[in-house]
Amino acid sequence: MKVDPLETLRARRSAKWRTHPDDVLPLFVAEMDVPLAPVVAEVLHAAVDASDTGYSASVPDLGRAVAGFAARRWGWEIDPARVTAVTDVGVGAVELLRVLTRPGDAVVISPPVYPPFFHWAPEAGAQLREVPLTPDLRLDLAALETAFAAHPAVYLLCNPHNPVGRVHSPEELSALVTLASRYGVTVVSDEIHAPLVLPGATFTPFLSLPGAAGVGVSLVSASKAFNLAGLKCAAVVDGTRPLASSFPPDVRWRTGHLGVLATVAAFTDGDEWLDELLVFLAERRAQLGELLRTRLPWVRWQPPEATFLAWLNCRAREESEQPASRFLERGRVALEAGLRFGAAGAGHVRLNFGTSPEILDEATARMARAAG
Repeated sequence: MKVDPLETLRARRSAKWRTHPDDVLPLFVAEMDVPLAPVVAEVLHAAVDASDTGYSASVPDLGRAVAGFAARRWGWEIDPARVTAVTDVGVGAVELLRVLTRPGDAVVISPPVYPPFFHWAPEAGAQLREVPLTPDLRLDLAALETAFAAHPAVYLLCNPHNPVGRVHSPEELSALVTLASRYGVTVVSDEIHAPLVLPGATFTPFLSLPGAAGVGVSLVSASKAFNLAGLKCAAVVDGTRPLASSFPPDVRWRTGHLGVLATVAAFTDGDEWLDELLVFLAERRAQLGELLRTRLPWVRWQPPEATFLAWLNCRAREESEQPASRFLERGRVALEAGLRFGAAGAGHVRLNFGTSPEILDEATARMARAAG
């Protein structure tokens, strides 16, 4: 898979390329530099050529596409009728929380975790409870049981887990089903990174586990794997409870028509491109590991099992400034600051390696110089 040269990438107008000056290498936001999958580009070109840019009509195509992809990739059988289009995973999560919580109810999360997790519960009128991951970056099931015993309304699961790249095991997820069933907690599983599980790991959809459909609901999207975030389309997959049927009626009109078209194309005909992408990302993961070993040996990390994001522990160098600030100001490399993912992220940065080998090489060289 070939990535365009830096001067071509800089012509893009997304937030990744417009947030910082041109002398900064942007490896912060979770947006890859790879070209669009041809099947996606073709359907978008066809829509524009036909002036087909009206309101979205996701039924029945989106449900069929999601179900077909889940069956092929993960052996997860989904009833297409239980798939509901939403604007994006964040909107879907907030709408689910509005259905599942009352003012003041608690929502549990496990930081370090995707920064919007901290915002979704307050947006829905709920209170946040934090149960951090264990030091080895796994779900802390004992601490979760203590939290669930206080009867929160919802546990927001990140599966796979952003930013640490952990692919939760079937045993961990089954234990979570048991706890949720015992204490009456609904698990909302954000599975946006599920198509990006890298060689060496296997993704387990939460709702595919015995008993999970009674306590859970999932959110899926092609936006991360196929670089479609700006087109605005994701999907709620209901368990046995039809939660999405309680959404406000106008939610259906807030999904992007081009997003639906692109998602259906990606999930229906994008497997070959996705397989090529996963090989490319595995190569970049290996490259990053070697660059860190030779240039920044004091940085600690666990190579991610999924995603194109690396969680880098920079605490071995005690600095008064946060490492993301140092790398930006002295090295002109933009990384995501660890504290955005919760207090456990102090001294960490998240690096996006979904880019070319040349940009990754230059970025780590700059980081090494910035570290001194």
